[in-house]
Amino acid sequence: MRIGFAVPVSGSWATRDNMARIAHRAEELGYHELWTFQRLLSPRSHDLGPTYRSVHDPVVTLAYLAGLTSRVRLGVAVLNMPFASPALMAKQLASLQEVSGGRLDAGLGLGWLPEEFAASGVPFERRGRRGEEYVPLLRRLWTEEVVEHRGEFYEVPPARQEPRPHVVPPILLGGSAEVALRRAGRLADGWISSSREDLDGIGERISIVKEAARAAGRDPEALRFVTRGVTRVRPPGAAGRGPLTGSFEEIRRDVDELAARGVTDVFHDLNFDPEIGSPDADPEESMRRAEAALEGLAP
Repeated sequence: MRIGFAVPVSGSWATRDNMARIAHRAEELGYHELWTFQRLLSPRSHDLGPTYRSVHDPVVTLAYLAGLTSRVRLGVAVLNMPFASPALMAKQLASLQEVSGGRLDAGLGLGWLPEEFAASGVPFERRGRRGEEYVPLLRRLWTEEVVEHRGEFYEVPPARQEPRPHVVPPILLGGSAEVALRRAGRLADGWISSSREDLDGIGERISIVKEAARAAGRDPEALRFVTRGVTRVRPPGAAGRGPLTGSFEEIRRDVDELAARGVTDVFHDLNFDPEIGSPDADPEESMRRAEAALEGLAP
């Protein structure tokens, strides 16, 4: 099991200094990965909760952290493909792969918030078909000397896009519907669960991804299965305690259980704890609790 930690990207604690403190300490403690996430808008018509009210751009954040770290991997879970063209996404991620020294984990998704599609000038419909075309084209832009593409959604005239990454970043796909899970098995290097995932049933979703990989002639055991750990440190022994909520000891046992269900990577994300990842939270108290969690949950 590889253990990661999400840097501060949401709420009052998400400052450049706090990002750097968490990244440095996570690397010192031997964490395998640092993670971010994307949220373009917090619409007035939807109550998405405090986590989504104020969120930094994940690619810019990871580029900043790439210059401050040397070993720990850098991931985004996830960038929504419809919001950027494949050519733009390929260029940004290839550059991030270069400046990080090949440490990028590229988590990609399709998005689910209609207002973000409207603001991006992209139709909400047929986003699954869009993703089917997007992922192979992204890999072609990273690996082929000259790319020409005319598809249902995207067109690339015969062109070079350089510099290409020396090491192609792994692509990890999100999504929880069965069609999305099968897409991950057919096309991606792994699957990332969402913040709303029912972790008690995650083994079933992993089995679907593996089955789709096997049917596509791929090795299912080579795939990564990454869980966003919506981690909430609380007093031990609470009745009805949910996964990854409770004391450090209880959370560690939950991580062991996820490993037994087939998860290969877990990252603890305190941005989704409303007591920490909120614009209204005390940033100093959030950092105190986050640094204690870094120590208590270290690999």
